[in-house]
Amino acid sequence: MTQPGPRTVEHEITLSAPARTVYQLLAQVTNWPRIFPPTLHVEQLEADQHSERIHIWATANGEPKNWTSRRTLDPEGLRIDFRQEISAPPVASMGGAWVIEPLSATRSRIRLLHDYRAIDDDPDKLHWIDRAVDHNSRQELAALKTNVEADQAAGEWTFSFEDTIHINGTTADVYDFINQAHLWPQRLPHVAEVDLTETTPGLQHLTMQTKAKDGSTHTTASYRVCFPHRQIAYKQTTLPALMTLHTGRWTFQEHGSGVRATSQHTVVLNPANITAVLGPNAGIPQATDYVRGALSTNSRATLGHAKDYAEARPR
Repeated sequence: MTQPGPRTVEHEITLSAPARTVYQLLAQVTNWPRIFPPTLHVEQLEADQHSERIHIWATANGEPKNWTSRRTLDPEGLRIDFRQEISAPPVASMGGAWVIEPLSATRSRIRLLHDYRAIDDDPDKLHWIDRAVDHNSRQELAALKTNVEADQAAGEWTFSFEDTIHINGTTADVYDFINQAHLWPQRLPHVAEVDLTETTPGLQHLTMQTKAKDGSTHTTASYRVCFPHRQIAYKQTTLPALMTLHTGRWTFQEHGSGVRATSQHTVVLNPANITAVLGPNAGIPQATDYVRGALSTNSRATLGHAKDYAEARPR
C-alpha cells in the first residue's frame, strides 16, 4: 500500500524591520529561549560557516519535548533550512525553513514552512502534531514581530547579571544541591513549597512558592534542563508581575581546589505593571533595581546554602 506523503504547512507574518535584521535574529539560535515562548533551551553541538547541529528543548501542546536538528544557513538568500535528526514522539520526521522576504527597506515578510509525518502515519498522532505546529508557529511569529519591532532584546527593558561564589567542595555535590529542588523547602529558608516532576531524565518542571522579606509569597513555574555536573538551564513559564521573561542558568566549574558556582539571570521587565507594583513614581530604573535585588538575594542565599552543604560533605 502506498504510504501517505508528509504534511506540508506554511505560516507567515509581515513586520516592520529590515530583512537582514530579521535573518540575523533567527540565525542566533542560542537566543531563542528569550525570543520564542515555546523554546526552553538550545545547545549548539556543532557549527561551521553555513551549517550547525543543535539540540532544542521546547514545549508542544503544553508538553516538554527535545530533539536534535541540523540547520543550513543562507545569509545571501535570507533563508534557514532545518531538519530534525532525532524527533520526539509522536513525530516521525520534521523539517522546514525560515524564509525572509524583503518588502521594502524597512518591511519584511517572514514565512515559516514545515513538513512532517507522524509515527506509523497515525491520524490521531498527526492531528496532535498539526495542533502543536500551528500553535507554536503562530506564537513564534508573533513573538518575533514583538521582539524585532519593539527592539526589546537590546532595549532598557532587558538586563542580565550573575552572582558567583567559590565553594571548597566538588562539582557533583554543588550540582546535586541545585538539582534536588524537591528538598529546597527543608534546605532553603526562602522556599515555602516545591512541586518537582522529571518524567524525562534531565528535563524537570518546577513549581515553587518563594517567601519575600515582607512575609508574602509568590508562585513561579519553570522548566529546567540539567547537564550533570556542569549546568542547569531554566526558563520560567509562570512569572511575577514585573517580568515578561526570566531565563537563567546555574553553572559549576572546577576552580583550583574547589568549585566556581554561578547563578546567571536574563530578565525582560513588564513596564505595564511597574506603577501598580512599585508605586506611581516608579519607572524602569526602580523596577530594574527591585527585580535584580530580589533575584540576586535568592540566588546568593541558594548558593550560600549549597556552599554549606558541599563543604560539609566528605571529599
